[in-house]
Amino acid sequence: MSNTHRTSRTRNSQEIPQEPEEEEAEIEEEPEETESEETESEETEPESEETGRETRRRKKEGSREDPGTSRKGGDRSPTPMEVLRQARAQLAELTGLVPESVSSFEQTEDGWSLEVEVLELSRVPDTMSLMGGYQVELDPEGQLTGYRRVRRYERGRADPRAGH
Repeated sequence: MSNTHRTSRTRNSQEIPQEPEEEEAEIEEEPEETESEETESEETEPESEETGRETRRRKKEGSREDPGTSRKGGDRSPTPMEVLRQARAQLAELTGLVPESVSSFEQTEDGWSLEVEVLELSRVPDTMSLMGGYQVELDPEGQLTGYRRVRRYERGRADPRAGH
């Protein structure tokens, strides 16, 4: 698929007879082009290898960062950060409320338990906004199994102390 072949096609389409000497010259030219093509592919090979490494690295990072990736046969349990990301994303999807912080996070016999703080009602000034604390339960794989609001309060207000 070199220039030599295009020349041959042009000559064939114009029906110009080729002399045997010209054909031999064309055959001699092809190995030179093949060598240059090999050189080009050798030069691009390291880039291909680098690209392959980059792709593998991105896939690996993506699986670490993407909490929604499935694991074949449950060969490894999710890391605490994966669980945290999954919990926040799933709670936001179910409630429509954006989690602002996680105030409690622990592994239990049944999976994971978190308390997540969300903005329920935005007001001006910001200190009058209503916040909600949600207890979130997840299975060992990090899938949300249940949640409930355990408290509602104004932003910036401390919890009242018991006994005072």
